[in-house]
Amino acid sequence: MQSYTIGQAARLLGVSPDTARRWADAGRVTTHRDEAGRRLVDGRALAAFSVELARSGSTEDDAPRTSVRNAFPGIVTAIKLGDVAAQVEIQAGPHRLVSLLTREAVEELGLEVGMEATARVKSTNVHIDRA
Repeated sequence: MQSYTIGQAARLLGVSPDTARRWADAGRVTTHRDEAGRRLVDGRALAAFSVELARSGSTEDDAPRTSVRNAFPGIVTAIKLGDVAAQVEIQAGPHRLVSLLTREAVEELGLEVGMEATARVKSTNVHIDRA
């Protein structure tokens, strides 16, 4: 399973690295250390925390959020696979995006819960790029 540094987790959550460190120190998000001593967050744990954070409405500040060229980098929080179609949810900071795509596309991208991905929005369609 993919793990994220505190800085990567902060970017995915839409907060500063200092805020992510404070949350880790307070036990709100669990971390572990790699061989180099860096603090890492498990991808699945980060996905669950990002959903909890978005539901609670907690952000570092009330700064406006924008998307550059309609790209929403985030973390995959849920995947529902059908025989032909699939539904992928991404939590991008305070934004929850849902995309309907083919099962084949999900498998080709190798998408999993806890994985970093970018949702790209064009009109009413959401496209998923694996990071």
